[in-house]
Amino acid sequence: MTVTEAAATRIEDLLKRRGTPAIGVRIGVRSRGCSGLSYTLEYAEEKGKFDEVVEDKGVTILIDPKAVMFILGTEMDWVEERLQSGFAFRNPNEKGRCGCGESFHV
Repeated sequence: MTVTEAAATRIEDLLKRRGTPAIGVRIGVRSRGCSGLSYTLEYAEEKGKFDEVVEDKGVTILIDPKAVMFILGTEMDWVEERLQSGFAFRNPNEKGRCGCGESFHV
């Protein structure tokens, strides 16, 4: 997993604004949406026993062990558009996405 400069900057900003300390963010996937899977993102206060650790551009990302096989090779970006902003995942393992872009399948 890699992180763009924009995503790293946004993660740093979120961690600074958070009231309690966190070592980074944790990425996972869960069953949801019309295509089957969606990405999850939460603050990580400590490393889980089997978390995969990615350190890129000064930020720490922990990957939930259940998500590793779904997001190998993924690039995380921060996108700001006219009507919305958010983290975007460019995943070479995706075989398709739902129409609204909220879920994917591999």
